[in-house]
Amino acid sequence: MDNRTKAWHGIMVATALPLRDDLSVDYDGYADHCRWLVDNDCDGVAVNGSLGEYQTLTSEERAKVVETAVQAVGGRRVMAGVGAYGAAESRRWAEQAAEAGCGSLLLLPPNSYRADERAVIAHYREVAKAGLPVVAYNNPFDTKVDLTPALLAKLHEEGLIVAVKEFSGDVRRAYELAELAPELDLLIGSDDVLLELAVAGAVGWIAGYPNALPVSNAALYRAAVAGDLETALPLYRTLHPLLRWDSKTEFVQAIKLSMDLAGRHGGPCRQPRQPLTDEQAAIVRAATEKALAEGLR
Repeated sequence: MDNRTKAWHGIMVATALPLRDDLSVDYDGYADHCRWLVDNDCDGVAVNGSLGEYQTLTSEERAKVVETAVQAVGGRRVMAGVGAYGAAESRRWAEQAAEAGCGSLLLLPPNSYRADERAVIAHYREVAKAGLPVVAYNNPFDTKVDLTPALLAKLHEEGLIVAVKEFSGDVRRAYELAELAPELDLLIGSDDVLLELAVAGAVGWIAGYPNALPVSNAALYRAAVAGDLETALPLYRTLHPLLRWDSKTEFVQAIKLSMDLAGRHGGPCRQPRQPLTDEQAAIVRAATEKALAEGLR
């Protein structure tokens, strides 16, 4: 049973997308993965994000990923990524998500365009017309557009967003955001600042590493948001060598390798992502095997 107050609250796993050796999408495997995550203490799935390699998908594949997730776990548990170069395309993906029955949207600023404040606001206005709750995604590293607390407050005041996935890594922003827009929900956007943002008042986590180790990561999140540091800190220290990969360029490859090691199917990535180097793979393998040896799953 889904007991969350709002569809974007709790642990929404940014799902990795299982690909076959020929790099075609394994939709049955993906449906199984979504169900497995929900069955293992996660609240839902965030689909068609960078971890799901959405930039490499055809329009047909991208639509089917949304439909597959909704059929697997129910629409309220699905947050659809609708990032695109322009507002018109993002709105089309938002409308497709609404038709499929998704509970919320995850929206980047315009991709591949260093948008100013006017362009960002216009972008969010257009996508909000689809009618689903919008979670803003602040990733200034990849988008080159910084959704500052002041800008997020403007978007929220106009009713365009309900929450923000905060990926800047600057935990100080949580407190400024709470002052400027106290009703805007803060969602943890980077695995390696989970504890810090949970303590600062986050009500959700758009998560990467639960793809491989959902139960232990869910226990970490729930202890952290409850202020139970006695439980959370030891878990955080053990998992952090893995969680920090979520902020690295090779995060998809790292998480997929950990999935393989944990007995799930991570598999290959589409280009331009290349396999991990031997050195990178050894680091991920050692951290994953250590966590598994300590009984984390």
